[in-house]
Amino acid sequence: MSASTEHQHGQTTETTFDVIVVGAGAVGENAADRAGRTGLSVAVVEAELVGGECSYWACMPSKALLRPGAVLEAARAVPGAAEMITGTLDPAKVLARRDSFTSGWDDSSQVEWLDGAGIALVRGRARLTGPKTLDVTTEDGSVTTLTARHAVILATGSVPVVPPVDGLAESNPWGSREATSVKDVPASLAIMGGGVVGVEMATAFADLGTKVTLVVRGERLLAANEPFAGDAVADSLRDLGVDVRLSTDVTSVEVHGDSTHLVTSSGGSTETVVAEKLLVATGRKPATADIGLEAVGLTAGDPLTVDDAMLVEGVDGGWLFAVGDVTGRVATTHQGKYDARVAGDVVAARFGGSAEGELDAPDWSRFRATADHQAVPQVVFSRPEVASVGLTEQAAKDAGYLVDVFSYDLGSVAGAAVAADGFTGKAQIVVDRDRGVIVGATFVGPEVAELLHAATIAVVGEVPLDRLWHAVPSYPTVSEVWLRLLEAAGL
Repeated sequence: MSASTEHQHGQTTETTFDVIVVGAGAVGENAADRAGRTGLSVAVVEAELVGGECSYWACMPSKALLRPGAVLEAARAVPGAAEMITGTLDPAKVLARRDSFTSGWDDSSQVEWLDGAGIALVRGRARLTGPKTLDVTTEDGSVTTLTARHAVILATGSVPVVPPVDGLAESNPWGSREATSVKDVPASLAIMGGGVVGVEMATAFADLGTKVTLVVRGERLLAANEPFAGDAVADSLRDLGVDVRLSTDVTSVEVHGDSTHLVTSSGGSTETVVAEKLLVATGRKPATADIGLEAVGLTAGDPLTVDDAMLVEGVDGGWLFAVGDVTGRVATTHQGKYDARVAGDVVAARFGGSAEGELDAPDWSRFRATADHQAVPQVVFSRPEVASVGLTEQAAKDAGYLVDVFSYDLGSVAGAAVAADGFTGKAQIVVDRDRGVIVGATFVGPEVAELLHAATIAVVGEVPLDRLWHAVPSYPTVSEVWLRLLEAAGL
């Protein structure tokens, strides 16, 4: 199958395609790639940079900012190397390396990839105008109407939420984009929010020499994780010099000259936090407010409810799909890309090949995003790192599981002693007592992100503990904690 006219050099004059993907971030790129694998013509529409949030403002630049501090701390924890550390980070070099990961915010290489994959790129902002039709408006105001023969896949991501605090919006605060693309490191930074963005940016800017104040409404950091994870990160941030203020509300914000003043309330007392810059990291919401949902009977601004084939519910005809943050069911790039692979494969099978086997595909097939429900992995690149998959203890109990919880001190395994003097951390698994399988795991400590995939396999594969006992961890590695956890479980 082909588009209505010829596609050349990464640009397009076509107006009709088999499949149209709205959003050319990492998630949209994956959906487009998979959807075209049975010969369907595919276009992606993008109003900003091809590669999206992850490439230019989130995953890659934020981790590039965090890595130098982690390396420095790792070296300082090993005698023989520690003695060679005589200084601190060079902010200019850190930012320059960050810039290399974003290609200087130039998407040429990403556009070349689309072109090489045979995927047409349409620049502009898309709005649905009816079933399978969209208007795309370019920066100069011109409008092109695109039509999909078979399917539209929405991958528009999410946008930051700014709380309704008096004076906050008017203070022109940073969002995560401004923080990760910073050109000049501020002397002081106030951060509102104790989630992933808040703690990661608090870590990164403290490493760069900024005086950081972290203001959090809740009683602990990383509220979606096990309580011990947030406690460990809070202690570490304080050791880095971050002023961590829990159970604290921001009641108003004012700008005075070159500084921002946050009036805060905690336990009945009021204080003012003064900082050069303010970062609001209080969450994100699906980017559905201005994409024309009302034209197909949906509510603008709401998450798009999808089934496990990523088909949007409430729209007749089976043509509208959605993937990633826009669905409200996932909030990580890697899980959004998983959803995109599922949606792309479903579209390719239904409209570009034989749908036999796909329409009645079972859970855990490549046509169903089953892992979204209870097997989502996530890493917080704070120090210590927090790596988790599946359900927390409380979430498992809320889901009706009868659980046993087993934990172990990561610093007590031989591999940890080799890795660093004073290595501290914790590993925990949540076990469904009835089935004898792990439904959740959390690791807190240096470099524990590399422990996570083994846990993800155990959760997704529902590997019985007595079989998992035969997965012998190499010695001396930190992964030996798996043996200790299973011994704690009585094996």
